Amino acid sequence: MYKILGVDGREYGPVTAEQLRQWIREGRANAQTKAQAEGTTEWKPISAFPEFADLAGGPSPSSGAPPAVGSVDADTLAAQVTSRGYEVDIGACIRRAWTLLTGNFWRLVGTSLLILVLLGGVGVALGFTVNFALGVPLVAHRGHPWEAIVAQWPGILVNILWNLVASGPLMGGLYNYYLKLMRGQPADIGDAFAGFGSAFIPLLLAHVVSGVLVGFGFLCCILPGIYLGVAWKFTLPLVIDKRMGFWEAMELSRKTVTRQWWILFALFIVAGLISALGVIACCVGVFATLPIGIAAKLYAYEDLLGSQIIEPTSHHG
Repeated sequence: MYKILGVDGREYGPVTAEQLRQWIREGRANAQTKAQAEGTTEWKPISAFPEFADLAGGPSPSSGAPPAVGSVDADTLAAQVTSRGYEVDIGACIRRAWTLLTGNFWRLVGTSLLILVLLGGVGVALGFTVNFALGVPLVAHRGHPWEAIVAQWPGILVNILWNLVASGPLMGGLYNYYLKLMRGQPADIGDAFAGFGSAFIPLLLAHVVSGVLVGFGFLCCILPGIYLGVAWKFTLPLVIDKRMGFWEAMELSRKTVTRQWWILFALFIVAGLISALGVIACCVGVFATLPIGIAAKLYAYEDLLGSQIIEPTSHHG
């Protein structure tokens, strides 16, 4: 059995020698790809393993990564998911989310709170600072409330721009942090900001493009907006977890979710209601209930897409 290091620093595997040979033949790994044999601690190029000497000089993947998913057709992967015949279990997703929270309470609550503060607080602070620097009145004069609101447009614009730029990477990083804990992998605060690395642009585009199209769907007839809002729920996890392009991730999410749209719609409603319970509990409780809602959605993602894509050739072993 072997593990492989991708260019994103992630470990892939363990996989059998035959699976690794298949990845080499497909151009998903090459002579320079770092690998680790089971029972050892040393990472070394595949070319250093005698058992792969006949293949390691083969085609080099254009991305330089081992089992990467971005080049795989969304239709193919969606068909693979469908062929498994897996049905999302809402109760199981909620139970596992609760177990994850109880086992990592302060880590999840603290990290989620930090990201929420950055999402909601930084934009407001930047907007306030801009308006203050421009001398914009923050309190409406008697009889002219609308004029004061209109005058604050520079700060409002800065707030909107912050959310457009930061929301995708911040939420993508938070999903990355959750997925690591769910998979039993080491996770630290840096993982919650992984969205500001190589996945920054795809996450930004995924958030902006999907948001604009969902908004347009609501303006047209409401129902298209609801459909797309649910269908693209797995876009950010796919981008940060699988390093997919934003459009490929949107398409794979849509094609996969559409096949179980109603059950996933119900799961997202339940997750939202659980998160909302924290608001009822003097607002403070949201920091405990929100992680359950996020984790429940990500467990559905993991069941449908996570393991399916991490080891695309697992049927060989």
